[in-house]
Amino acid sequence: MAQGYDNSTIADRLVITHNAVHKHIGNIFAKLGLAVTDSGHRRVLAVLTYLARTA
Repeated sequence: MAQGYDNSTIADRLVITHNAVHKHIGNIFAKLGLAVTDSGHRRVLAVLTYLARTA
């Protein structure tokens, strides 16, 4: 996700279903507290939030 891959590419690279990727990414957003209504792109916000917490 941090490398800019879409769900289909992630699924292909990990050899899992598109639905599994969708579910896992949804869980990541939830754990980082990124609601659907947040402004901005949630994938970018997820990476920035993760990096801020690990720095």
